Amino acid sequence: MADHTATPDLANLDLPPAQLQALGEAVVRRVTAHLAALPDMPSCGDFAGIKDLCRGMREDVPEDGASIESLLEPLFSEWIPRSFGTAGPGYLAYIPGGGVYPAALADFISAAVNRYTGIWDAAPALVQLEANALDWLRGWMQFPRTARGLFTTGGSMAMFNAIACAREKLVGTDIRRGTLYVSSQTHHSVVKAARLAGIAHDRVRVIDVDQAFRMRVDALGRAIAADRAAGLTPFMVFSTAGTTNTGAVDPIEAIADLAAHAGIWHHVDGAYGGFFHMVPALRPLLRGLPRADSLTLDPHKGLFLPYGTGALLVRNGEDLRALHASTAGYLPDNQLEFYDPAQYGPDLSRGFPGLRVWLTLKFFGAARYRAALGEKRELAVWAANELARIPGIVVDAPPQLSLFAFHLANHALATQDAQNAATRALMQHVTARGKSMLTGAQVGGRYLGRVCVLSFRTRRRDMETCVQHIAEETRALLAEAAA
Repeated sequence: MADHTATPDLANLDLPPAQLQALGEAVVRRVTAHLAALPDMPSCGDFAGIKDLCRGMREDVPEDGASIESLLEPLFSEWIPRSFGTAGPGYLAYIPGGGVYPAALADFISAAVNRYTGIWDAAPALVQLEANALDWLRGWMQFPRTARGLFTTGGSMAMFNAIACAREKLVGTDIRRGTLYVSSQTHHSVVKAARLAGIAHDRVRVIDVDQAFRMRVDALGRAIAADRAAGLTPFMVFSTAGTTNTGAVDPIEAIADLAAHAGIWHHVDGAYGGFFHMVPALRPLLRGLPRADSLTLDPHKGLFLPYGTGALLVRNGEDLRALHASTAGYLPDNQLEFYDPAQYGPDLSRGFPGLRVWLTLKFFGAARYRAALGEKRELAVWAANELARIPGIVVDAPPQLSLFAFHLANHALATQDAQNAATRALMQHVTARGKSMLTGAQVGGRYLGRVCVLSFRTRRRDMETCVQHIAEETRALLAEAAA
């Protein structure tokens, strides 16, 4: 008698529509509950016993599959909570972003339909959506229509591409002669990106900053002149539209003047602060930014998108295309009428990074973004003014955008080391209370506390809580030091 027992078709990885629906609903239920609970979650996750937990998580690849619920349960109950609360309203550490929900839906769509957008010919309408989103960024930054750009995974890759572009145009093959200029407060990723682009550490010049932590233009001019006199080729200077340590905005206009006179490429690192330029009332804070030869932007900061969303704009798009354009026998001929990602970036195989930007901006509209960014600066200014009134707090860097820095000083803290230790303890004590996560930065010999307001979920009540906790912990620390 024949055996009619069904044999599972192990090679079939497709799922029926009902199962697809159930999987999606299971995930959305978990995500919705998680987001609803964010205000009550600790701003810094539970890291107790984390090393033992991670050791216990090591496992071999499973031979058989598991239910979606059995996978989601530990993910949301055990593992996600043991991380920084980057999506929460009290996350004021580093540079927040938040991750707006429509962008998550865009990523779901992008992965589910799985269209190839490396070249225009493969998905013309979808690539046009990405081109539109880049053009919106270009308009907000007041770059010329000749500008082109690309979406990247973040500021580091944007700066790598900018350095390679400037090097290709101004240095050519004699890379060892090229010199690049940054301030002592420039983000560390620039030096790393320079090294990846062939500019060795000994060809990167670090320029002093003034008392407001901004690059000194006079020192920059002297460094360029000295290198030129030594037979080297100065080719690129980085200014920063909001440093990570203190939020300082370099004198972009003056640096642009010097760069133009010296004939070198001027890149503005606007990863943190660039999007404040989309608010007309705040543009004077970033005067000179539209004159940059290239510009880093991080939509996962200033546009509140999920991590992994960076962008680069290059003033003369042909400079970017000259670096990246290539062809092969199996590819369609390059065309120039429409934006073609592979001609302006290093990736041929890529996802659809522009969809999360396009769909989110279309859903919310620019007006709501301008209002949200304006609110974040207002909250930072308010909080800095409140902290400046607290005995024992010295505001070293008032907010130029939405980040400010401060330290503790008191007669009971007689040395800088004592002040540094107390400031560090303040960051830890406030964070331990669970409502506001703060981090500091070592700037020269001084340890500074920082508050950065850039999550779309951070509102006035959250800042009031942060200020209250800082005030209470400051009083406790100073009383302990005086005892």
